[in-house]
Amino acid sequence: MNPLRWGLVPQILAGVVLGALCGVLLPGAGESVGLLGRLFVSMLKAVAPLLVLLLVMSAIANRHERGGDARRTFLTLLLYLAGTVCAALVGVLLSFAFPQTLVLVDAAEGSPPAAVGSVLADVLFKLVDNPVNALLEGNFLGCLTWAVLLGISFRRAPTSFREHLETLAGGVADVVRYVIRLAPVGIFGLVAYTVATTGVAALADYAALALLLVSAMLVVALVVNPLIVLLVTRRNPYPVVLRCLEESGITAFFTRSSAANIPVNLALAKKLGISEELYSVTIP
Repeated sequence: MNPLRWGLVPQILAGVVLGALCGVLLPGAGESVGLLGRLFVSMLKAVAPLLVLLLVMSAIANRHERGGDARRTFLTLLLYLAGTVCAALVGVLLSFAFPQTLVLVDAAEGSPPAAVGSVLADVLFKLVDNPVNALLEGNFLGCLTWAVLLGISFRRAPTSFREHLETLAGGVADVVRYVIRLAPVGIFGLVAYTVATTGVAALADYAALALLLVSAMLVVALVVNPLIVLLVTRRNPYPVVLRCLEESGITAFFTRSSAANIPVNLALAKKLGISEELYSVTIP
C-alpha cells in the first residue's frame, strides 16, 4: 500500500515510529533531520495568528444575524469557559494525586508575578497591543481584539470588500491545511531529534509525566466533555464526541496547535450540520 495515500493520522503515527527508530539507530542523522521539525513548528507559529485575525474578522464582517444566533453564540462561549475550567480542575487534581518530579538541565529563569494585579495588567496590555506587533509576536489576545473591532467596523463596508475579505481568509486557511499535511514529516524530525539528543534512557524518565498528561486528556475528552454535552442536550454524547476525537482531536494532539487546527474544526462543524453563522465565529 502506498503510504502517500494513507490518512493523515496513520502518516503521523508512522512518522513517530520512524523518527524514534532514526534517533536510536542513526543519532547523527536524527540531529540533522531535526531541522524538519523546527521548520514545521515555525510555519505553524507564523501562519496561526494571521489565520485567527482574518477568520474572526471575516466571520464578524459577513455575519447575518438571525433569531437566536446571539443566544447560541453566548451559550457556546459559556460552555467553552465551563469546559476550560473543568479541564483545569482535572489537571490540578491529577497533579496533586500523582505528583511528578523532573530534573531540569538548566535552572529556571525569571520570577513569578508578585500579585494578581500585575497579571491582569499584562493581559490588558496584550489586548491593546499594536496589531502588527501582535502578529509578529504571536499575541493571540491582541489579534482577537483587532479582529473583533475591525470585523464590526467592516460590517458597514461594501459587499464586494467583505467578499474579498472572506476569500482572503479562505486562502490563509488553505495555507494552514497545506502546512498540516506536512505534519508527518515535521513530527518525524521532532521525534528523531529528541530521541537522538536526549536518549531513550532519559526519555524514560518522562514516561510517568507523559502518561499522566495523556490520562488527564482522556478524562476530559471521554468523561468531562461528554457529561457537559449530556447535561445540555439530554442525548447520548459519545457518537459526536468520538467523531470529533477521530477527525479533530488526534490532529490537534500531534500538531500541538489549536489555532492551526481551526480549518479542521470548521470542516468538521460543516459536516455535522452546525449553523455556519454560529461556528464561523465561535471556533476561531
